Amino acid sequence: MSKQNAKKHKKSQSHAHAPKKSHAPARIRPEEITACANKIETFLRQTGKKVLPEAELARKCRSNRCPAAFQAALEQLTKQGTIHATRKGYALCLRSGCFRAETIRLSRSFGFIRDEAGTEHFVPGKFLQGSMPGDIVLARPIPSRTGGDSPEAEVVSVLEENNSVQLAGTIVPEEGGLCLLPDTMSSTPLRIDYKESVDYGIGDKVLAVLTSRGRRHMEHRVKILLNFGTADSAENCVKARIAAQGIPTVFPDDVLHEAKKTAAVGVTAYDTAERLDLREACIFTIDGAYSKDLDDAVSVSRQPDGGWELGVHIADVSHYVRPNSKLDGEAFQRGTSIYYADQVIPMLPPALSNGICSLNGGEDRLALSAVMQISPEGDLLSAKFSKSVIRSVVRGVYSECNAILDGTADAGLQEKYAPVADALRELDALTERLEHRRIQRGAPTLESTEVALLLDEQGRCTGLLPRVQGRSECIIEACMLAANEAAAKLAREAEMPLVYRVHEDPSPERIAGLKDMLRKLGQEPPLFEEASPRDIQKILDDARDKPFFPVVNNLALRAMAKAKYSHEPLGHFGLALRDYAHFTSPIRRYPDLVVHRILSDYLEGGSREWMQRRYEKFAENAAAHASDMEVRAANLERDADDIYAAEYMRAHIGETFRGVISSVTDFGVYVTLENLAEGLLHIHDLPEGQYEIEEGWYLRESYSGQEYRLGDAIEVVCAGADVSAGKIDLALPE
Repeated sequence: MSKQNAKKHKKSQSHAHAPKKSHAPARIRPEEITACANKIETFLRQTGKKVLPEAELARKCRSNRCPAAFQAALEQLTKQGTIHATRKGYALCLRSGCFRAETIRLSRSFGFIRDEAGTEHFVPGKFLQGSMPGDIVLARPIPSRTGGDSPEAEVVSVLEENNSVQLAGTIVPEEGGLCLLPDTMSSTPLRIDYKESVDYGIGDKVLAVLTSRGRRHMEHRVKILLNFGTADSAENCVKARIAAQGIPTVFPDDVLHEAKKTAAVGVTAYDTAERLDLREACIFTIDGAYSKDLDDAVSVSRQPDGGWELGVHIADVSHYVRPNSKLDGEAFQRGTSIYYADQVIPMLPPALSNGICSLNGGEDRLALSAVMQISPEGDLLSAKFSKSVIRSVVRGVYSECNAILDGTADAGLQEKYAPVADALRELDALTERLEHRRIQRGAPTLESTEVALLLDEQGRCTGLLPRVQGRSECIIEACMLAANEAAAKLAREAEMPLVYRVHEDPSPERIAGLKDMLRKLGQEPPLFEEASPRDIQKILDDARDKPFFPVVNNLALRAMAKAKYSHEPLGHFGLALRDYAHFTSPIRRYPDLVVHRILSDYLEGGSREWMQRRYEKFAENAAAHASDMEVRAANLERDADDIYAAEYMRAHIGETFRGVISSVTDFGVYVTLENLAEGLLHIHDLPEGQYEIEEGWYLRESYSGQEYRLGDAIEVVCAGADVSAGKIDLALPE
């Protein structure tokens, strides 16, 4: 379709009562449009919730005196979201329950919008009006059809189009030529403006941009910007998703220049002059074997009373990334490093993240140290924060430290860790007390559902393994939790602004849903009205030895609120802590960098009033933006896991796997396999019959009584795998 015809098509689909485009001559004064707009609002307000036909509205406004001003006023008020058009005329948005919102993400059959209060609304695909992420839309509530966690809405109209929307997809053959099947947004392939596109062929994974828009997603048109190669490659598919989401993978030249210039200075005598000198202390790092951004180190000593002095020493990134610098602006926009497969998209350039900020063994590094006094019972008694200079004794590796602790280390490892072996065992004893104290607080112990991907030299997925946490991983986690708590407690008690890591109490509706599902599984929930962390732990303990425990673990996780960042100290439900902030990873998380910056100013004597003026609004903005960037990163990491899992399962089509039914829908059941890949057993692939459906609970064949229930163990066959979509199709064994 030509651009001219596309515009005609779009116009023919426009709403019958959309305001006519104003071609007002230059002589129409702004005050005339304003006066007409005021009249329109006044007359619509007088009608209450009734709709006023355009002709009657025009008559009341005496538009015949200046019809161009009347049309311009209609257009202005509609774009502002003050009024909206219906088939019968116009109405005030507030009177009809309409609200402004932004479309934030799409799938092939639904989407989400976020209103100006920050609430997300689920929108069924047919009610999206062709809106795209970044569009400002006018929406109104509708009755819930899915029973999901989010309120539901429909888009009434698109107020402001985001003209820079890009999307990833696959080239597919359609009658009349090749089309683009988007990864999200539409299950119907889109027509391509081929004259403006780069070369492409069937099965290619590409990046596209909209060239024209319709009232429905399937009516949009695109041109192809980039071709990543075959869509059978997980690596290509993830790269396309990264590009479509606008996630930057390359640093601007001026940011790289600033990073190299900053790192080249090194650690000078001037830098260390006023710092606590800990270079002779037994401080060491423990990280993954391939980690390059080492931002935390630890030290420990047993005290006379049987307690411990725990030191957590974090790279002083705030010394190098200054407010309002190009480095700071780039780090703020990225918000977080993103990790997927064997790749990382860093928040900071390598000159900092892998260089001057990384706590490399045997090198002088600037740090912000938290030295904590912990009781024999594992309680945090006090904490002192200091700007410091450290020199890590050993570059520890998780697997090696685990071997030291369990006694399986060979002579070479024992020699390497000799300087820190006693400290490592002391940390193990401290961690045992910290974990015991956490259990006493009632913090729920949810099992991880993370997948470890095994890749070959070509980057293809050759294996899926549940990610297992060893003892040294537990040690570092416990130490970091203690430091994070100490930082948040200091800020709250000093009444200074901060970016807190918060986890609010679960809503009564979610808890009621959790209880209902537990009863259906045959587990009686504990008696409580408002859930406490201890109640969630009781639910997990009761299901621990039952075959449906993975389902209960997932249900409990879904019942709880999502953790986020906030400028208010709202506490952390999942950790059962009043005080919590992210302090320990400033190389890869912007909120941690903000916490360091604020604590550094506090240590230099900044008054409460000065700190509030300087950071209060900034902390609020940083928390909101960091939460958004965290969601973006988490979505990409989840999508990447699905795509790589599909690549792995593609090589195992026809093989039988054991799994557990993890969710039930009206179109089939999802099964989580033992390797943690999840696939769909579609209702069309079940034995022929008439199925009764209880959403979220079971499918039952009416005549045979055969049931497929949530939590049931099941054997399935891998029937297919779509790498591009990250989808796995399952079937029953013959």
